Amino acid sequence: MTPYWSSLFGGMLLGVSAVLLMLLNGRVAGISGMVGRLVQGQNLAANAAFVLGLVSGPMLYWAWFGQPPVVTISASWPVILISGFLVGFGTRMGSGCTSGHGIIGLARFSKRSLAATLTFLTFGIAAATIWGAVS
Repeated sequence: MTPYWSSLFGGMLLGVSAVLLMLLNGRVAGISGMVGRLVQGQNLAANAAFVLGLVSGPMLYWAWFGQPPVVTISASWPVILISGFLVGFGTRMGSGCTSGHGIIGLARFSKRSLAATLTFLTFGIAAATIWGAVS
């Protein structure tokens, strides 16, 4: 099995779950929006179920395979915290995150989502290139 199968299946599951959420509930599967509404106390049941599903994924992996998924983070805590703040700020400024714009918005042919996704990718590639050159 190639190392890409898990990414392919994970992407397919994301796509199917996003489509089902849209078809069955009429809601966009944007993680930042759902977490934001959960924190604000809006539509608690639906948003809590979605976030709980995200958090339970690694636990289900552990139960299924008998070991936790391997995650390697080489950045320091200050870099992780600053990065998280910047991502949160960017999702508010961009009216959504990569899941909302990149999965649902592009599927709906949204011009705003296309612009947002191109911006995410451009700056992500630039940051990875600069970070790789520095480290």
